[in-house]
Amino acid sequence: MGFLAHPAAEHIEEALDQIRAMPAARLRKDMEVWAGRDHQRPVPTWTQSLGSDKELLLELTDVAAHVHQHVITPYQQRIDALSAADQALRRRQAAHGGLHTLLPGLNPRHMKWKPPVLELTMADGADDDIHLSGRGLLLIPSFFGVASPVLGVSAEPQPYLTYPIRRDDTDLALPPTETARVLSTVPDSLTTLLGHTRAIVLWTIAHHPGSSTTELARHAGISPASASQHATVLRAAGLTTTLRHHNTALHTTTPLGTSLLNTTA
Repeated sequence: MGFLAHPAAEHIEEALDQIRAMPAARLRKDMEVWAGRDHQRPVPTWTQSLGSDKELLLELTDVAAHVHQHVITPYQQRIDALSAADQALRRRQAAHGGLHTLLPGLNPRHMKWKPPVLELTMADGADDDIHLSGRGLLLIPSFFGVASPVLGVSAEPQPYLTYPIRRDDTDLALPPTETARVLSTVPDSLTTLLGHTRAIVLWTIAHHPGSSTTELARHAGISPASASQHATVLRAAGLTTTLRHHNTALHTTTPLGTSLLNTTA
């Protein structure tokens, strides 16, 4: 629902504050749009008071906070890890083939890229032409409700579009870096904990998110076989995550891996 979506918010409390401060006119407009889209499932009667009853809006916001705490928060690190890996994948796709590579792979069943038009199959059956007029489009990887895209046309500062997080994909070389610099910046405490080479591999993945195993080996100054072995151990320990595309693995640190690096640093 429009007034509940705040993709630009940096954390849940900021999003909740924006919902609490939502103007009554915006609430009424969003509810009218929602009510008019699906006549098979009429909106609950109580929602008709959202635009005039501030206490009801605050109560709804408290419920959203409760749901987030008990349904989302326990899995937040895993969601963040998958999201970071997906974004690394999409950056590589965009760099490799531009929109022609990026857009068709976001959600093939519900998004069709026919330049210059992106056709969407929406869950509510909405059919309309959206003109960005230079505002751009914010792409948001979504862990929930991934069957159909959600399009926020009136969102500020730009419209947004959700797509399902990938668990698996990619392939493009990143710029090389000097092995000596990587070796010199790995903290001693990290090498003591993980061992010298494995610490370098984790440090390299963090500084080159989205590296393939071959790229990882080159950045760390080790063989591909060694890079693959250490990446597997790090992934099993929950410090990194991997997406696959054909025969290529794409490595990214998880929040736990990042936290470990920050702590040892």
